[in-house]
Amino acid sequence: MNYITLSNGVKMPQLGYGVFQIPPAEAERCVTDAISVGYRSIDTAQAYGNEEGVGNAVKKSGIARDEFFITTKIWISNAGYEKAAASIDNSLKLLQTDYIDLMLIHQPFGDYYGTWRAMEDAYKAGKLRAIGVSNFYPDRLVDLASFNEIMPMVNQVETHVFWQQKYARTFMDKYNCAHMSWGPLAEGKNGFFTNEVLSEIGAKYGKSVAQTALRFLLQKGVILIPKSTHKERMEQNFDIFDFELTAEDIAKIEALDTGKSIIIEHQTGEAAEQFVSWSK
Repeated sequence: MNYITLSNGVKMPQLGYGVFQIPPAEAERCVTDAISVGYRSIDTAQAYGNEEGVGNAVKKSGIARDEFFITTKIWISNAGYEKAAASIDNSLKLLQTDYIDLMLIHQPFGDYYGTWRAMEDAYKAGKLRAIGVSNFYPDRLVDLASFNEIMPMVNQVETHVFWQQKYARTFMDKYNCAHMSWGPLAEGKNGFFTNEVLSEIGAKYGKSVAQTALRFLLQKGVILIPKSTHKERMEQNFDIFDFELTAEDIAKIEALDTGKSIIIEHQTGEAAEQFVSWSK
């Protein structure tokens, strides 16, 4: 396993398992399968409604808690100091753990300043080993990093071969904030699984399109959390450490970048209104 060392010295596995859109009733089974494959980093969120299933799987695995890296996120409806602080304690309860390895602000809406200060206090109290943000584009990241005691250690944003976040990455690097991807397989959009460039490169190594795309991001230093409910695909997504893309391969994949979202563009007025509606 490769690791990324966060700005506070905490080591985070570069490859993990994401549980977005996995129903609560299926979460324990899926995470148990992921653990059996070898995943030790699990990414969930309050909004997913499956923190309890993640906690059950980790607890029942029989593997020591300190071998896992658990990430969860504070949802917009819990924004603000008091609500955020209470939600951290609730996440700890649902996950059945004394600490969370990484807590993120899920979306840059609502009183995310109050949320961040609650996270800073929880971090100082030992409830959280690291804190960061999700879906914070350069303007919001610079804002939060510049006017708080602790700077975000991770930023999780839509990142895949079609939107490589080259511009945003310059600011993450500048503020020593690790780049984490959601949607590393582009949710199958834009002809992802039949892309000729990825297919041709993957064929040289006996690897699939998905493995080739994940390997590209891995070599770019991006933290990955691909999601699947099928164990054989979990295994395939995990099997990306036995080959290395050449500079020529990387250049060809870099050329696939469209420079824009293909899943959800957070910075439009329509998207902002949708997120605000979800906070109520």
